[in-house]
Amino acid sequence: MINVIVELSKYLILTLMIIYTFHCFYTVRQQDEIERNELLRQQMVLIFFMDFTAFLVIYLKTFNFQVIVFYVEMMVFFAAVQILYRIFYKKASLLLLNNMCMLLSVGFIMLCRLDIATATKQLVIAAAASGIALIIPVMIRKMKFLRRLTWLYAGVGIILLAAVFLLARTSYGAKLSLMGIQPSEVIKITFVFFTASLFSRANDFRTVVQATVVAALHVGILVLSRDLGSAVIFFAAYLVMLYVSTKKPQYLGLGLAGGSLGAVVAYFLFGHVRQRVSAWRDPMAVYQNEGYQIVQSLFAIGTGGWFGMGLCQGSPESIPVVKNDFIFSAICEELGGIFAICLILVCMSFFLMIVNIALRIKNPFYKLIALGLGTEYAFQVILTIGGATKFIPMTGVTLPLVSYGGSSVMSTILMLAIIQGLYILREDEDEEFERRRKEAAQRIRAREEARRARDI
Repeated sequence: MINVIVELSKYLILTLMIIYTFHCFYTVRQQDEIERNELLRQQMVLIFFMDFTAFLVIYLKTFNFQVIVFYVEMMVFFAAVQILYRIFYKKASLLLLNNMCMLLSVGFIMLCRLDIATATKQLVIAAAASGIALIIPVMIRKMKFLRRLTWLYAGVGIILLAAVFLLARTSYGAKLSLMGIQPSEVIKITFVFFTASLFSRANDFRTVVQATVVAALHVGILVLSRDLGSAVIFFAAYLVMLYVSTKKPQYLGLGLAGGSLGAVVAYFLFGHVRQRVSAWRDPMAVYQNEGYQIVQSLFAIGTGGWFGMGLCQGSPESIPVVKNDFIFSAICEELGGIFAICLILVCMSFFLMIVNIALRIKNPFYKLIALGLGTEYAFQVILTIGGATKFIPMTGVTLPLVSYGGSSVMSTILMLAIIQGLYILREDEDEEFERRRKEAAQRIRAREEARRARDI
């Protein structure tokens, strides 16, 4: 009986995910506010039923009471987040909030299936980060001095990265964390704030040189620390913000050429870069060593097929570091390729919403922040999924909100809180524009009435 439930559950979970993904894109196009709110409520219901089905299956396969305890705690967390945002920020984007809850749900399901202790740690970190994130939107609206802290952002970022390079221990071939914290995750935010602050004041050649030097220091230290994934994310965010600010294709071309040259130099200078490229080119040739992870990942993806094997039916634990770098492969194996495609589309919906917010904000500082954070999010998703599927060499970054990683989850939730603050600012700008338009229309009508009175 349990095997029948498990088999049917994967189709139910897949159906719920497909409907949710459709809602992500259809809701954005919906102009009627009542209809849009109804679609957002339906998304919450879909998340609830997906979580209920998944955790029921995990419990039936393990009979571990901790699974039920974790499920209750998780649902309390989601309810608190949804209620508090509606109380404190009536103008917040509920679609962004729903997408955050959906991605966290997928991560919690897979982590609970792999290791309940890890899932519990992730939940505690997510709850703490969400508590901190509740004050960030109001900080974005009220603290106008954030734009003036340009060189403080740069100094903090470089000092923390240098401290990691000098003091951190090597883990999985790279220096990533200091006292259990990965500073590069937080520095993603300060780096974007630095670049946005600098370019919002001026975009002349002198400013470009200053920004390039600081960006080179960030990326260079990360490369020396062998944190290649973060280095690529920083570099991509800088290039996008540089091009948007200056609107000069030659800067973009020089940046791409410089990045390509740097990658070639890194290939010949650093052995770990050559190992990852070798594993990417032909993982079977180095299966016993650096190619083992990639081969196991591809086996898992192929085994899952379109519909997956069902929760607790596969062997994702055979993939090294599956909870961090290769959780996408575990999702493909047990929930299926179609579910994984829907997950990618939800991430794409996230990114498109951030870009839409950036395009509609008039303040250049906030516009660049939204674009920078959106670019970092998108490239982190691309690097994680691309590495797991052998599309690009593995860079060792996590899938935001889905993979296990305290620093990654916390920084992503804080980034989304900043985006929520920018969304609320955009709504304020729209209201102010509408108010001024109405006042101007009233003045025009008053002048017309006064003119008619004089003519009479």
